[in-house]
Amino acid sequence: MAGNWDGRQLRIRELHRFANGPDPAREAKGSLHWDIHGLWNEIKTGLARGAETFGESIVSVGVDSWGVDYALLDAERQLLDLPHHYRDARTEGIMEEAFNLLPRIGIFQATGVQFLPFNSLYQLLAMRRQDPETLDRARHFMMIPDYLHWCLSGEISAEFTNATTTQFFDPTRRNWATDLIGLFDLPADIYPAIHAPGTRIASVKDSVRNETGLNGVEVIAPATHDTGSAVAAVPTTRTGSDSWAYISSGTWSLVGVELTGPRLSSAVEAANLTNEGGVDFTSRLLKNVMGLWLFQRCQKDFAKVGRNREFAELNAAAADAKPLISLVDPDHPSFLNPPSMVEAIQRFCRETDQPVPEEEGAIIRCVLESLAFKYAHVIELLEQHGGCQIDVIHVVGGGSQNQLLNRLTAHACQRPVIAGPVEATAIGNLLVQVKGAGELSNLSEVREVVRSSFAVDEYEPAPDPTDSLARAQVRFRKLISAP
Repeated sequence: MAGNWDGRQLRIRELHRFANGPDPAREAKGSLHWDIHGLWNEIKTGLARGAETFGESIVSVGVDSWGVDYALLDAERQLLDLPHHYRDARTEGIMEEAFNLLPRIGIFQATGVQFLPFNSLYQLLAMRRQDPETLDRARHFMMIPDYLHWCLSGEISAEFTNATTTQFFDPTRRNWATDLIGLFDLPADIYPAIHAPGTRIASVKDSVRNETGLNGVEVIAPATHDTGSAVAAVPTTRTGSDSWAYISSGTWSLVGVELTGPRLSSAVEAANLTNEGGVDFTSRLLKNVMGLWLFQRCQKDFAKVGRNREFAELNAAAADAKPLISLVDPDHPSFLNPPSMVEAIQRFCRETDQPVPEEEGAIIRCVLESLAFKYAHVIELLEQHGGCQIDVIHVVGGGSQNQLLNRLTAHACQRPVIAGPVEATAIGNLLVQVKGAGELSNLSEVREVVRSSFAVDEYEPAPDPTDSLARAQVRFRKLISAP
């Protein structure tokens, strides 16, 4: 994505879009790894197109990505292996074993991160058990965007927002949690110094300049965690934690509030909320919800049986389906990576004594209503543990295009929903680069640019005269509280 900054507004332009998924050769052998070399080649293709289009006017480049996954380099700065995919099965049971060495509350109070089996901590612990020789050879640890910044510049670095997703980062000292790292017998000296979003890393190195045509371009780290970039682009006019929440909606839905510091109490840990870093060293108290992953996998299941359905077709079918019939907990472990998402949803409904959805519209309706109810549940947790009152919800990212889900969310949460911008992650990335270049001073100014540059849609909650919504809420709460 290219961002054209005129001193007042930002305009974005897509240069190159490409698929991202597990390396097929490794997947065929039973493990999930990212095709990082393929990603890097595609990035260079996009940069070359940018150079052809904009030439000498390109000022900087920055990379964001998902969290938790990482690359390891050896003493010669060679990649030791393709980075593992967080959905790989190698971490099964590792988190529970870690609690034998340090209880949950100890890990949480040291890191502030919610417990997910694929957090970087448990990935490294799995590697310590299954491939200790490779881990012992590691000399440099980098999150995925830090690795790509290294490919661009030749400089090893670590950016704040993505480091906070690892579960071995200390949010109060804003540095690696060295005591916890040592306790778990992980390498002690492979983690780069932490820098803030907007930091200049270096100029693009000669080999990249020769391949892409970029000339005199700086590598400026954005908020390298995609949610950190997306939240930076929330077009709110409000400051502080009161009155607004965000949903960064995509494959995952990140539902949270923006605070001035982390919340590390045992009550927050019990609610399995997480503290992640944001631009200007803000703290994002949030919860990961499985998100449109369920929709996407159902769409693939339909295609396997010859029912190729576009996003809009499935949404239309869901809109026509009967409401509030069957619900699932989107975060149930059975939905993490099942062979068939449709069968997993049907099994969940069958085992919880609900009508089993059979038609495509009913299945997608089940998914979207369940997401909306889960958002409402998380919003209540955030108000309780974040000490804030939420009266509006901003939905950003690709999922903000789903008008049906936006309406269901407004209805389930009984709060207005403001949807957009769609490309919030790219916009936040680009504007933090603008900030890093000295053109903007703070996060409030970044958001002012977003408001002046991009349109949004608004959805009001619908009334519930028959209490059907309230009754469905009660059913949903029983589902998510069940063993």
